[in-house]
Amino acid sequence: MSSDRKIKLNAFMRPTTIHTGSWRWPGAYADANFNFGHIVKFAQRLEEAKFDSFFMADHLAVLNMPVEALRRSTTPTSFEPFTLLSALSMATDRLGLMATGSTTYDEPYHIARRFASLDHISGGRAGWNIVTTSNPDASKNFGKEDHLEHSERYRRAREFYDVVTGLWDSWAEDAFVRDQESGFFMDPDKMHRLNHEGDFFKVAGPLNIARPIQGWPVIVQAGGSDAGRQLAAETAEAVFAAQSNLEAGQAFYADVKGRMEKIGRNPDHLKIMPGCMVVVGDTVEEAKAKRAKLDSLVHEESAIASLSITLGVDASKFDPDGPLPDDMPESNATKSGRDRAVLLAEREGLSVRQLAQRLGGYSGLAMVGTPESIADDMEEWLETRGSDGFTIMFPYLPQGLDDVVDRVIPEIQRRGLFRTEYEGETLRENLGLPRPENCNFSEQQAAE
Repeated sequence: MSSDRKIKLNAFMRPTTIHTGSWRWPGAYADANFNFGHIVKFAQRLEEAKFDSFFMADHLAVLNMPVEALRRSTTPTSFEPFTLLSALSMATDRLGLMATGSTTYDEPYHIARRFASLDHISGGRAGWNIVTTSNPDASKNFGKEDHLEHSERYRRAREFYDVVTGLWDSWAEDAFVRDQESGFFMDPDKMHRLNHEGDFFKVAGPLNIARPIQGWPVIVQAGGSDAGRQLAAETAEAVFAAQSNLEAGQAFYADVKGRMEKIGRNPDHLKIMPGCMVVVGDTVEEAKAKRAKLDSLVHEESAIASLSITLGVDASKFDPDGPLPDDMPESNATKSGRDRAVLLAEREGLSVRQLAQRLGGYSGLAMVGTPESIADDMEEWLETRGSDGFTIMFPYLPQGLDDVVDRVIPEIQRRGLFRTEYEGETLRENLGLPRPENCNFSEQQAAE
């Protein structure tokens, strides 16, 4: 069935994939996290398939896990995202380049300048994933003993957004005249000083780089808590959601877009794209067998460590064959992730060990089946307003990526659900998002 709405597809890369057993899959590139040649080929395959973006997750600390778990996992380490994405921009032409930029341990001026630079270097393909860093170990890498509380992280993030977007609007579009004959390089009347003073930041501005090609890089947000949903409704243009079934996806979709309507934002100006691991087989049974084999490659130490990170407490102290304790202490970890883990354990009656094994690999939304059944699932999510697309997670590389590009993409294209060519040159054009007006110079430019 053809649809007027088209599926949007990001590729979740960190810079490879998310499943902690993926590097052990037969034929997988075990060194892919730090093999730039491999990553270039991944990005070019994504562009060949007309993906919207390469989504670069990031961490500001080695994940807080025991040494035995560290020795078995690829996830704690990766390239610095701006270095990697700037390099990838030279190897691609249309693929969007989204990167995590922390609002908890970075400064707005740094983030504004880096993303503006990436947008210019890439020709308008940058996207900023606003995150509130939840790993408490990150604080010790930035001279702070205490990790900010959840509510304070989101208050800081909201002000951070205002400062960054204000800095991106430091210059009018035509501020840089560059008239060689007259020697008139720029018009100082078309420069705006931000002079921001708030609860968390005092930033004068202006930004020392021209306005980004897209006006602003695309704003991405990933929080699922009430504070995260509100931040998304107020600021985001794409949401990397984490709903593990269609009913939850529909509820999240209605909630966030409903919040947008209440504050006067057009809900179509936000693309909700839940994370989804895709495992492809010739039959559904074969695909499920692949998933089971992949999960079996996760070591117990890594699994328990992943559960500890999600819960914000040391899960190794729990009875591995019993349920999660009722009196589990509160923590300062990400609340939405913790809540999802607790509900999963309750819903499926999982022991601590079983829950850890699930979380240790990947516990979110997964589409496991044939190209046709996966296309059916994607179409249902799109048509019933569960999502506007997906942030695809590959179970292993390169085979998992090749399976999606060579088998699933042609099927959703055949159904008229996905593009066969990019709509434009910028990430905004391809996602169907408007270019934001310059709040400081829009009236002046309109008059001219």
